[in-house]
Amino acid sequence: MSKPLILVSNDDGITAPGIRMLVEVALKIGEVVVVAPDSPQSGMGHAITIGNTLRLDKSIALLDLNVEAYECSGTPADCVKLAKFYVLKDRRPDLVVSGINHGSNSSISVLYSGTMSAAIEAAIEGFPAIGFSLCDYGHDADFSHAAESVEQIIRGALQHKIPENTALNVNIPKKSDEKIKGIKICRQAHAKWQEEFDERLDPNNRRYFWMTGNFVNFDKGEDTDEWALVNNYVSVVPCQFDLTAHHAIARLNNEWSF
Repeated sequence: MSKPLILVSNDDGITAPGIRMLVEVALKIGEVVVVAPDSPQSGMGHAITIGNTLRLDKSIALLDLNVEAYECSGTPADCVKLAKFYVLKDRRPDLVVSGINHGSNSSISVLYSGTMSAAIEAAIEGFPAIGFSLCDYGHDADFSHAAESVEQIIRGALQHKIPENTALNVNIPKKSDEKIKGIKICRQAHAKWQEEFDERLDPNNRRYFWMTGNFVNFDKGEDTDEWALVNNYVSVVPCQFDLTAHHAIARLNNEWSF
């Protein structure tokens, strides 16, 4: 029986510790091919490269893991596109996984996430897909405790399948003295980043801005990703790329006149 083919990408770049952990887990389960950015692409959302050339080269970043790996000059979405049309060609991945991101992609952050853009791009192409993120922004973030949950979710996705046109957004709590309680299927919390812009002057006396701010959670529900993470559960949110507000169609048809 042949092993499942797993395509791995990310947004932190091919040398990031999170993708190494994800590849190590995926290798326990199937054949692995990696196509990832050659440099960090965090916060790129679903950007694609249309005005510049794209470069794709074999990578030695994961040479010790003995996997077929490529580094791309483009965005995470570019990586998945090139993986489909060039690297894999006529081969269809059984699963696409992205991450493990260095930092949370829960709640509204999914819209800005390069990690999830790779997963959603895969879903657009008709591939089952998962984005993994670790809720730790520290430079020395410990990914080791994430391996068990990542493996469990990957195996579950291959066994039970992911609903069509859906990508799973998985967030894993920061490592602590408390063992992770389990995995919860959640909805995206109603929350946002409340930004502020610090106005400064550079050495040439030219004005520039530095974005700061705080995360504000307006959602008190106990079925959200934010609640799960605060209570030390891994959160799994099924995401779709159809952004239509279906509930608003009837109201607009009833109240608007064209």
